[in-house]
Amino acid sequence: MTGTREDAGMRPLDVITIGRSSVDLYGQQIGTRLEDVGSFAKSVGGCPTNIAVGTARLGLKSALVTRVGNEQMGRFIKEQLEREGVETRGVATDPDRLTALVLLSVEAEGVSPMIFYRTDCADMALDETNIDEAMIASSRAIVVTGTHFSQAHAEAAQRRAIRLARTHGTRVVFDIDYRPNLWGLAGHAAGFERYVRSEHVTKIYQSVLADTDLVVGTEEEIAIAAGTDDLPKALKTIRALTAATIVLKRGAKGCIVYDGPIPDDLEQGIVGKGFPIEIYNVLGAGDAFMSGFLRGWLRGETHAVSATWANACGAFAVSRLLCAPEYPTWPELDYFLKNGSPERALRKDETLNHLHWATTRRKDIPQLMALAIDHRSQLEDLPGATPAKLTAFKRLAVKAAARVAAGRPGYGMLIDDKYGRDALFDAGEEGNLWIARPIELPGSRPLRFEFSQDLSRFTEWPVDHCIKVLCFYHPDDAAPLKAEQIERLRQAYDAARRIGRELLIEIIASRNGALGDTTVSRVLSELYDAGLKPDWWKLEPQSSRGAWGEIDRVIEARDPYCRGVVLLGLEASEPELERGFAAARSARTVKGFAVGRTIFAEAVRAWLAGTMSDEQAVADMAHRFESLTSIWQRLGETEAA
Repeated sequence: MTGTREDAGMRPLDVITIGRSSVDLYGQQIGTRLEDVGSFAKSVGGCPTNIAVGTARLGLKSALVTRVGNEQMGRFIKEQLEREGVETRGVATDPDRLTALVLLSVEAEGVSPMIFYRTDCADMALDETNIDEAMIASSRAIVVTGTHFSQAHAEAAQRRAIRLARTHGTRVVFDIDYRPNLWGLAGHAAGFERYVRSEHVTKIYQSVLADTDLVVGTEEEIAIAAGTDDLPKALKTIRALTAATIVLKRGAKGCIVYDGPIPDDLEQGIVGKGFPIEIYNVLGAGDAFMSGFLRGWLRGETHAVSATWANACGAFAVSRLLCAPEYPTWPELDYFLKNGSPERALRKDETLNHLHWATTRRKDIPQLMALAIDHRSQLEDLPGATPAKLTAFKRLAVKAAARVAAGRPGYGMLIDDKYGRDALFDAGEEGNLWIARPIELPGSRPLRFEFSQDLSRFTEWPVDHCIKVLCFYHPDDAAPLKAEQIERLRQAYDAARRIGRELLIEIIASRNGALGDTTVSRVLSELYDAGLKPDWWKLEPQSSRGAWGEIDRVIEARDPYCRGVVLLGLEASEPELERGFAAARSARTVKGFAVGRTIFAEAVRAWLAGTMSDEQAVADMAHRFESLTSIWQRLGETEAA
């Protein structure tokens, strides 16, 4: 060996998973046949891909070796893996084959029909050229999966990975992962079939066992690996072929770990108790289980601890619809292990759901400087304004913002649907601009939504667009008014979480009462009391550092995962905004600004009057936006010093 188990702890990767990678399309209607499903949710899938994501979410440094197609679905998989923190240098792009696809549904508890679209697909074309020796040597463990022994070239790839792992002191984990129809042992409609006897499969699996350090499987998978349905005999057969730790997955009953001779009483192994939760969808539960076990096993925890973490991860998976996207992060899992849940259906636990949402956001945004052009009524009142002209002007505003951003992160825009449809398309082409879209009826108090009170339309928005809702709310408002306002905000919050969009709540208190050092912090406290935890707050400038200190105190105590606060402008002059920026820079939770009329007011009036050309309007707005970003950044450097 050129490497040892002792030096493996210093390696840059914890685990490399090898094999299947697909796009899973999950039926969103529950309790019905796949024939009757009307809409689908898209996610990454495939046993090794799920494990790579699951372990990354639990804090391990994971990598995936697979192939994807040179098309949109292949790029989706790679981009999602990168967002999850999975190392993707082992994900090859196959120029000739399509990315694998799986259709799935939840027909009944524990019954999930699926159809595999895997004829000559990219991941099953994995071969020895995809296995890089240096990469294997850089990891503490590899995970090989049973399905990828079903094709000769994929089998050769995994056997090469095993040989290299043994050479370099890298541990070998065997996830038995038995899918009979991917071995050609069941028809296309039998994708959910878990067990079909096969001497051929058994022979191949047994030839792998001697080189393994950890073997994980369900009762059916243990049976196919051993060639017998007698569970005690099967476990003893596997033990005769390998000294590896054996983990028997038992679904709702938890698991048993065997680290030595198999006892006659199987319960005499290390029993990992299951968690009493509702079973919603069993697909992907085993991959979540493996992720939890690997977190413990590779961190040197006892088998009992590893089994507990594994069973808890499996509980999360079976209580939610999707596979990898629904797996817990470490903060989420840690909270559950310490506090449990009042819900048997974990997907109904608001605390866990918020932790899951907040710790799986698509990207970090430590700073946000946005040009707000989501105004409607203010622009409609200007001389010369027409719908066509306002539509055209908003496109100019996108050019101005893009000119300042120059492709850099941390810049964004607020754009409406009423006049900004074309501007939204333009902003999408810029690629890196953060986008928020308003849903409130301008000026409404109590709050009303624009266009329709039905918020299901948000499903049409791009997944990275943020829902923005403005509410005129003062803590001294009458109780019935506040209750109505909160109910509307709750509708927006629930809709945002249900369809997976971030939410920005904008609060303007000064229009309807005095603004003191505790006014806005009182508003935030009342909204947090109502169960609202938006991703962003948009707040008016405060007159003192003390006011910002109160806001910090409330946000950090009530939702430490909040992305933070952005300042609104209220058409203040640049010197006024600079004073507001200076006070806000003392706040830990303020991350930037979203200012509109200070930037575009003069340009839109002149442009509508015909005294300013398109390019002049773009240049004027870009200059003002750039000036504000420079002030914000300079004040940040001063505060830090």
